[in-house]
Amino acid sequence: MDGTLLQPDARLSEETVRLLNKCISDCKLFTIATARTPATVSGILRDVEMRLPAIVMTGAAIWDKGTNTYSDLRYIDPLAVGQFVDLLHRKEFPIFLFTLVDNVINIYHVGSGLNNIEREFIEERINSPYKRFHVDLDGKESLPDTFDKTILCYGMQPTKESESVYRDALKIDNLRPQFYHDIYGPEIGIMEAFSPKATKAEAVIRMKERTGAKRVVVFGDNINDLPMFEIADVAVAVDNALPEVKAAADIVIGPNTENSVARFIYEFE
Repeated sequence: MDGTLLQPDARLSEETVRLLNKCISDCKLFTIATARTPATVSGILRDVEMRLPAIVMTGAAIWDKGTNTYSDLRYIDPLAVGQFVDLLHRKEFPIFLFTLVDNVINIYHVGSGLNNIEREFIEERINSPYKRFHVDLDGKESLPDTFDKTILCYGMQPTKESESVYRDALKIDNLRPQFYHDIYGPEIGIMEAFSPKATKAEAVIRMKERTGAKRVVVFGDNINDLPMFEIADVAVAVDNALPEVKAAADIVIGPNTENSVARFIYEFE
């Protein structure tokens, strides 16, 4: 969504909402695949008349906007989570740990202390009905009673430290670590961990089977969209996408700032 469907202020423009709703009313199958959780997706999609559930948390779950329920969950192996937490302790690397229990996301914090980005992350979401924080703003470590329902781990730390943890996490069985840069710029590395079965690409394949769609068109701008490009019938990159994403695309359209994705969906036959 970010950098693809959304404007720079992380919102859908009125034009994009209008075009998407027109496409949906004309029976085009539309959904989103995002790293975001429903805490922010719900507000972004508020005016979109969604008929399909959304792929959230990079494919770790499917979320139905109408019923606010999750399905098709891809939990991380608890043994792998324990090994990952041990690694984080050794590296003194703070990270948020997400569990999903009874349709509620619970957020814990591995490690002591919070940086400014982590504090902002909490403050922007702490009143969300979709998340329950078990994190003190003083940054004291908080862990769940069990790792059985861990669905993702998410950290925002300096690039050097994030990349180091990522390289070590690659050695843990039944864990899919991911490292990239996002809205925080090149100085901050995003370090995530999922189940190996939690990918946007696998979720899109399951969504195709679920809907009976004969063709899948995907849109992207960042590295984590490349696996979707590989399984898509048509892969579309926005003009502001990373060079390697544009190189992998079948079609390159205008930038996200020009409602390019919604216009393409509206015009594409």
